[in-house]
Amino acid sequence: MSSQPIKRALLSVSDKSGLVEFGQFLAGQGVEILSTGGSAKMLADAGVPVTEVADYTGFPEMMDGRVKTLHPKIHGGLLGLRDKHADAMAEHNIGAIDLLVVNLYPFEETVDSGADFDICIENIDIGGPAMIRSAAKNHLYVTVIVEAQDYAAVQQAMTDNAGATTPELRRELAAKAYARTGSYDSAISSWFAGQLGQTFPDRLNVTAQRQETLRYGENPHQDAAFYTTRNPRIGIATAEQVQGKALSYNNLNDTDAAFELVAEFDPAQTAAIAIIKHANPCGVATGESLVEAYKKALMCDPVSAFGGIIALNGTLDGPTAEEICKIFTEVIIAPNADDEAKEILSAKKNLRLLLTGGLPPAHADGMTMKSVAGGYLLQGRDNGHITEADLKIVTKRAPTAQEMQDLLFAFTICKHVKSNTIIYAKDGATMGVGAGQMSRLDSAKIAYSKAVEAAAAAGIEGSLTKGSVAASDAFFPFADALEIIAEAGATAVIQPGGSIRDDDVIAAADKAGLAMVMTGMRHFRH
Repeated sequence: MSSQPIKRALLSVSDKSGLVEFGQFLAGQGVEILSTGGSAKMLADAGVPVTEVADYTGFPEMMDGRVKTLHPKIHGGLLGLRDKHADAMAEHNIGAIDLLVVNLYPFEETVDSGADFDICIENIDIGGPAMIRSAAKNHLYVTVIVEAQDYAAVQQAMTDNAGATTPELRRELAAKAYARTGSYDSAISSWFAGQLGQTFPDRLNVTAQRQETLRYGENPHQDAAFYTTRNPRIGIATAEQVQGKALSYNNLNDTDAAFELVAEFDPAQTAAIAIIKHANPCGVATGESLVEAYKKALMCDPVSAFGGIIALNGTLDGPTAEEICKIFTEVIIAPNADDEAKEILSAKKNLRLLLTGGLPPAHADGMTMKSVAGGYLLQGRDNGHITEADLKIVTKRAPTAQEMQDLLFAFTICKHVKSNTIIYAKDGATMGVGAGQMSRLDSAKIAYSKAVEAAAAAGIEGSLTKGSVAASDAFFPFADALEIIAEAGATAVIQPGGSIRDDDVIAAADKAGLAMVMTGMRHFRH
């Protein structure tokens, strides 16, 4: 491969940003410019010499613009190998096209606008992808641009190489071109699947844009990058990083977990704080203010909170920022922050502050995907939501109003903790978190023991779990974990139910004087 001079270019774009300036540059280099429709008009109006494709091919644009570039003089000019096919090109009067600039009909934007089926269909580009593929295939000779941001690189190459582009640049642009047509077709197929009501179509097409190459993955020997989808869910993909060093793979993963958890709580109803470590909460609380919620959340496990991720469901204020700064924190994520909070946090140069502008809808539909050897697991996101009306009281004693409120809070937290999990909660705050154990019994013990440690650190006698409620993400297979919960001082329990030993578990609850409710909904999280 060698540098190839650009003598003829075809420009046909939907996104016309920078088009005139690039056309003027090409004209100044003596390049013959072909164009279509609005692109040709814009160039001509700016005084750039341009030839309409219809005049060049001798074939009129027809069928409401559906047929205009699908012509041998266009595709032959793009696909012809300059040495091997020279005779055929000469015989059929096909001139070489050395540069193609095309961006596609705005199909994705049309779908996003809520346009009806017929309008979406009309915004499926046919000629554009065909030309892009032709030019990219023949990148040995042809330069292809699919994004206006690449005008500068081509201009620089032509300036440095007497009007030619380098093979390295052409290959890089060809790869980008195929990525674009691939993502375009993926968007169309996904839209069609949605129109047909196919939640899980026969073929899964996934497209995303690389937002950042990360220093490494979960561990330093693993490479990693962060990709975002089109119209991403509010959160880490949409957040503005106000300050702090670059985010790591683990930071991003943990921050996402924290923000999804705190989004469960409507800021119009209560302030909420979640403190996360290794994707699990070590403290979650609600309160009249964010600073109150933070202090309550921190009390649950102040040791694990060191170096954690903090998510807020409201605007970060000065008093809350002041409290957070008393210990080392990796990341804070919130919908917004006031000037006082930003000023306070600015003293912590390495602390990352992410502002999202809002909260994601906690109960919205969506999909989650996980890679496994040889494939992917795709499922609907866990948007399950339990209210008091959904609960079945199964013990002799019914929960009090306060217990009921705390039971619903605790079960909401369960949804965001690795299974198996047991959560102790009181007064809208976690008192103990047992996460990710192979046995539910162990989760109950760990959460209890950590609550004893937290109580000692706070100068409280006994355990934080005294007078609390307990939640389990799945049913109790045996009554043993329930016995630990009673020993911890909890007074009520919420669990999905559904075990063959439910009667034994209920009997154990009655014996201990516990109130128990069943949700009928499980929240496994792996």
